[in-house]
Amino acid sequence: MDPSLWNQRYAGQEYFYGEKPNEYLATQAHRIPPGPVLCLAEGEGRNAVFLAGRGHTVEAVDQSATGMAKAQRLADQCGVKLKTHVGDLANFVIKPAHWSGIIAIFTHFPPALRRQVHTAVVAGLRPGGVYLLEAYTPAQLTHGTGGPKDPTLLMQLAELKVELAGLQLEIGQEIVRDVIEGQGHTGKAAVVQILARRI
Repeated sequence: MDPSLWNQRYAGQEYFYGEKPNEYLATQAHRIPPGPVLCLAEGEGRNAVFLAGRGHTVEAVDQSATGMAKAQRLADQCGVKLKTHVGDLANFVIKPAHWSGIIAIFTHFPPALRRQVHTAVVAGLRPGGVYLLEAYTPAQLTHGTGGPKDPTLLMQLAELKVELAGLQLEIGQEIVRDVIEGQGHTGKAAVVQILARRI
């Protein structure tokens, strides 16, 4: 979870995971109600910029200052507004009952921090708000097409259901799909997908 690692990864002019939004997010974005959206561990901004282009007021947080600077550059290039925060999610305050959508795309934390963040996510959604997540499962270790090598950072649907108690699960599945996102994610991948709504 070292910011210097991510600053180094994002140092080039190219976008390490591409400039297009995550495919799962793009297919489900219409289910996010109008209103503010928070993108967690947003990297170089591709998903946040996409959502801003759909008319949301978007804030993005990431521990990489380099990534957030590139996110702002991408927003400027696309003619949308984006508010960025450089910070560690261990200390970042998710405003309670505020967000229409909270997004976590390939955001992998140690289990204790993930549980802490998910508690804040559940509290942070306004009624009708949506939490949208895609992450690698332990089965991804057999594919080698991206993601952490530490199995404790990978996610399983059964654990996520417990951590997101209080939200209504509309999508909850573990699948294998092609993930083609820049040089960082390329090939068949084992993922878990969540769309959960605050009632």
